[in-house]
Amino acid sequence: MVIDVRESWEYQGGHAPGSVNIPLGEIPGALSRLRNENKTLIFVCASGSRSGQAASWVQAQGVPAVLNGGPWQNAA
Repeated sequence: MVIDVRESWEYQGGHAPGSVNIPLGEIPGALSRLRNENKTLIFVCASGSRSGQAASWVQAQGVPAVLNGGPWQNAA
C-alpha cells in the first residue's frame, strides 16, 4: 500500500496511481487504520524526508511492514 504523506494540494498536483493521501500531520490519527491493512506500507512524499518521518514513527508504534519509498515518483 503506497501512502503519500504530502499535503492534499501537493497530492492533487500529481501522485502515484493507486496511492492513498494521508498528510504527515494526520498519520497519528490514521494509525489504527494502518495497523489493520495487513499489507506492507510504503510511505512516499516529495523528497523522502516526510515519508521517512512517517515510516519511522509508524514502525515505532509496532507496525512491522513499513518502508520509506522516498519521492512519490519512485512509486509511479
